Amino acid sequence: MRSEGGFLLSKVHQLMGRVFNRLLREHGIELNSAQGRILFVLWERDGIPITELAQATMLSKSTLTSMLDRLEEAGHLRREPSPEDRRVTLITLTERNRLLKDRYDRVSKEMTELFYEGFSTEEVDSFEGYLRRVLGNLSGSG
Repeated sequence: MRSEGGFLLSKVHQLMGRVFNRLLREHGIELNSAQGRILFVLWERDGIPITELAQATMLSKSTLTSMLDRLEEAGHLRREPSPEDRRVTLITLTERNRLLKDRYDRVSKEMTELFYEGFSTEEVDSFEGYLRRVLGNLSGSG
């Protein structure tokens, strides 16, 4: 059986990143989609250790560290020592970044509407279920 699922997902990912980056620029948000993925996790769970952030974003610690450097330089986040364990560094959002969340959420909603244009609710649920299964299959072999 010949399947194009992986190829199609790769193409969707590539095009999705380009479209999302364009939408961010159009709304005056100076971030790229990868930086947005990091901030999205922090908007959900602020003040988490780098290791937890790496797991949630599925980025390697070395990639994440360089991205955090750029986000910190741009004033979006801070690194702070954990009060419980000095060996642990927590990543926290700045007040400047919290103000960006509403604008980012609007862009994200616009992207979601574009992504699922013409899909029924049932189709979206099925599609996302299949993607979760593929993610689970691949997560165990990484």
